[in-house]
Amino acid sequence: MPTLGAFSLSRRRLIILGSTGSIGTQALGVVAHLNSLHERGEFPMRYDVVGLAAGTNAALLFDQGARYGVRHLALANGGGSGSSLGGGVFVGSDAAERLVRTVECDMVLAAMVGSAGLPATLAAVELGLDVAIANKESLVAAGGLVVPAAEKSGSRLLPVDSEHSALWQCLTGATSGEGRGACPPLRLQESVSRVILTASGGPFRAWSKEQIHAATPAQALRHPTWSMGPKVSIDSASLMNKALEIIEAHWLFGVPGPRIEAVIHPQSIVHAMAEFTDGSVIAQMASPDMRGPIQHALAWPIRCNGVSKRLDFGALGRLEFEPPDHARFPALALAYQAIEKGGTAGAILNAANETAVEAFIKSGRGESPMPFGRITELVGAALAQVPVRPLTALADCQAAEAAARDFVVKHL
Repeated sequence: MPTLGAFSLSRRRLIILGSTGSIGTQALGVVAHLNSLHERGEFPMRYDVVGLAAGTNAALLFDQGARYGVRHLALANGGGSGSSLGGGVFVGSDAAERLVRTVECDMVLAAMVGSAGLPATLAAVELGLDVAIANKESLVAAGGLVVPAAEKSGSRLLPVDSEHSALWQCLTGATSGEGRGACPPLRLQESVSRVILTASGGPFRAWSKEQIHAATPAQALRHPTWSMGPKVSIDSASLMNKALEIIEAHWLFGVPGPRIEAVIHPQSIVHAMAEFTDGSVIAQMASPDMRGPIQHALAWPIRCNGVSKRLDFGALGRLEFEPPDHARFPALALAYQAIEKGGTAGAILNAANETAVEAFIKSGRGESPMPFGRITELVGAALAQVPVRPLTALADCQAAEAAARDFVVKHL
């Protein structure tokens, strides 16, 4: 059978973790697109979805399983740890991890939101599988475990976040890896002076510090550019999403914190840039459509006809860039603190943010919504006050997350 790198050129078996979420549902559409190209002889691989995992949306999960002929499903809230409904359906908090360890596949798309996706993602990496990684929290909380495991097993971490997918493309030829064919985890060469991730600025880009602090959940959920789930939308409004992405870039590309920057770009056309020591800058541009990065990760190293809308340069108008205001968006500084502290600092930051965001969203259903600015205050306090420990095993990460969640709950 002809091969290209570690990939079969005739069939690729895929597990999607988080199939009922925004990335997961779009990924199924991308798979259908790639398979249609394969049937027409325009793409060498066919994708067989052999497993789907979800957290709470059982109805959609089972519908997806029936629609795509997937026999192996995993549902986190379907019962106690280690249980099964039979017929290849895993249930319980460890269902996704057991799905990955049980069902043979070539690639895992890790798109579960939050740290809940970490055990299954780490399992895929330890097994040496290729992981299309949309679950940035796995690297934020446990990059110190995931990256060494990938380097040991040969697992490739194919970025799905639009910014990291873009940066991956910008850095072609300017990174080095352990036989992965220029695929993360990588190490940035000295010829790259800095990498730049773009941010739309979210719904509060032009708001005052006082207005941002007092914003409601309904206001924070109105993202001007991207269509995303509630947690990611809230993170984007505070720029915490960009803070998490700075930490993710640090792990994916081996970039020291001082060489990673963020810039506000409201049009969301340029997704990342790499500046080289000679002063030249390479930028990646594309329509703000997550199906593009998903396709790039799933189809890599092959480029084929895309499912996303092409750019119309005549209609683009201006492309604007401005530095982020750290006084109005203090979340960015927390990323550099977490990188500098190392150990379990990323796990503390991520868990504190997840807990604070969840409380903020729930508060919108009551009479007295929690102020939006309180999210970053709580995360900063947790990062400053919860002890940072060495990160040597998953249990260290989980203990730090539990301590951070307790801290936030006590200070709400």
